Formats: sequence, C-alpha cells, structure tokens
Amino acid sequence: MNLLTKYRVTLVGLLVGALLGYVYYHFVGCASGTCAITSKPLNSTLYGALLGGLLFNLFQK
Repeated sequence: MNLLTKYRVTLVGLLVGALLGYVYYHFVGCASGTCAITSKPLNSTLYGALLGGLLFNLFQK
C-alpha cells in the first residue's frame, strides 16, 4: 500500500496517458494500418500510458 501512495502521481499519469492514447487512436488513428503506434488500439494505449507516466513523474517530489 505504501508503494501506491508513493507513486500516486505517476500512476495517475499512466491512467490519463492510457486514456488519451486510446482517444487518439479512436478519433485520429491510422487508416492505412501502416502506422506503428496508431494502427492498433493496444499500441496507442500503451504508448500514451508510457508518455503520461513519464510526464507526470516530472511533478513528483
């Protein structure tokens, strides 16, 4: 439980990033299917989670 409170900001960033990654896939996506990140919802969601976690981790003390 202590681990969850310690990395709370990063975990919120992961969730927000994953949500925004999926939203990007849904609304923008890749019509041809040749885009590495946005061609599949899983790739886009994981990439968004990674970026969100890294971004929110900057604000953690």
